Amino acid sequence: MEYRSGKAGRLFTIRFDEGDDFLAGLREVIVKEDIRCGWFWVLGGLRAAEVVTGPKEAVMPPDPVWKSLDSVRETLGGGSIFWDEREPKIHLHAAMGHHGDTLTACVRKGTTTYLVLEVCVMEITGIEATRPWYPEGGFNRLTFS
Repeated sequence: MEYRSGKAGRLFTIRFDEGDDFLAGLREVIVKEDIRCGWFWVLGGLRAAEVVTGPKEAVMPPDPVWKSLDSVRETLGGGSIFWDEREPKIHLHAAMGHHGDTLTACVRKGTTTYLVLEVCVMEITGIEATRPWYPEGGFNRLTFS
């Protein structure tokens, strides 16, 4: 285990509307505002998303199990923002429900907003951290400088 202590920096409230590409829009704000480290919370609906529901087996590197969601899902999630050498790496886990059936997954791509998604982003300052590629694990891992 490793950890660092920092402070809350700027706070952003973002609204995504029907049909918006949530992850692309979030990435746009992160780049424009140069948010290097942060956490965010998501509340609202998704019409579609490509998600990972876990590894096929508990090995490293993991072989992800992908699922396409193509029905409206109420969505509640939390994620982090750290950059690799070139770009922001967004890591979001969310519970997404439809008619009482809930799926919890890592939301990766193809995110289309249903009606509205409300997002709160909290920038973290005073921490030197990135998310470079971790070859042994086969994923981008949070790393402190």
